[in-house]
Amino acid sequence: MWLSGFKWMFLIIGTMIGAGYASGRELWQFFGTESTFAILLFSILFFICCYVIMKISYEKKSTHYIPILKELMGRRLTRLYDGMIILYLFSTTVIMIAGGGATLEAVHIPYWYGVAIIVGLLVLLFVWGINGMTSMNAMIIPILITFLVGTLVVFQITTGFSIEMTLTEQRNWPSAFTFTALNILPLVAVIAAIGNKISYKGEMLIASLGSAIILGLISLLYNDSLLKVANEVMLYEIPLFAILKHYPYFMILVMSGLLWAAIYTTAASGILGLCTRTYEYIKFPFWLIALMLLLIMMPLTTIGFSKLIAILYPLYGVLNLYILAAILLHPIVHRFDDSRTE
Repeated sequence: MWLSGFKWMFLIIGTMIGAGYASGRELWQFFGTESTFAILLFSILFFICCYVIMKISYEKKSTHYIPILKELMGRRLTRLYDGMIILYLFSTTVIMIAGGGATLEAVHIPYWYGVAIIVGLLVLLFVWGINGMTSMNAMIIPILITFLVGTLVVFQITTGFSIEMTLTEQRNWPSAFTFTALNILPLVAVIAAIGNKISYKGEMLIASLGSAIILGLISLLYNDSLLKVANEVMLYEIPLFAILKHYPYFMILVMSGLLWAAIYTTAASGILGLCTRTYEYIKFPFWLIALMLLLIMMPLTTIGFSKLIAILYPLYGVLNLYILAAILLHPIVHRFDDSRTE
């Protein structure tokens, strides 16, 4: 149970920590000053959402997200949100691929070479299907978390820890809802794909609580670190490099590699969601479906990485507030319906 719980936890974290999050661009877009309470609130909301989605997936023994959408939204809205999830996964995977190319440029690998490398490895991953992806996450994510937290802690030690929460200076708390909502659709898509693989209810608690605590702590640490280099963040396509500016070049190489790995895991999550949905109509092997999707995506990566995030992420965050509300209210509504039928 514990082993499976950690496996799902790393899958959830791998879905979250992608180009936008690991680079710092996503955190900077939503949080910043007066956001300590917002990040704590995000952690609570994230835990509830993960647990509710996993519980529905477990009960439905789902292999893709349509049964979960029907449970949460009803039949009428399912078609709308099905389209939204496809568009979201498609566009954010394009962002991941663009981020992969931008990251490798930092180590003097040409942009299109970087794009070709990430596309090739994504296709290769899906030769092993879902099992290949969960194994990859269980290997990469702990290393990524260790190095990212280590880098941020060293930065905090050299500049002085200053994370604090003054209750009268927390005006940015509403961003917790839009930031959580932003990440709902990929979570629904990815968690729904493993519903038939969850064996025990305890796995859901381990995965949901563990991922919420880890992401909450990293977000607090990362946000405070970015605030200390606020004047320089806008000079970088990837804000993490503003923190790494005074580090040895070797450290920049290491973090570039790990940032690229984070981008890769989230791109894989997006492709997984699209593959499981497409498989309903086209009974091709996952690797072939992935190849076809990625060939369509590659030309779209010419749009700037930070520009894509700045436009699309806040828009999705607002649009997803409805499904966030449906997930948060589901346990209450479900319990009320059960009591009426007794």
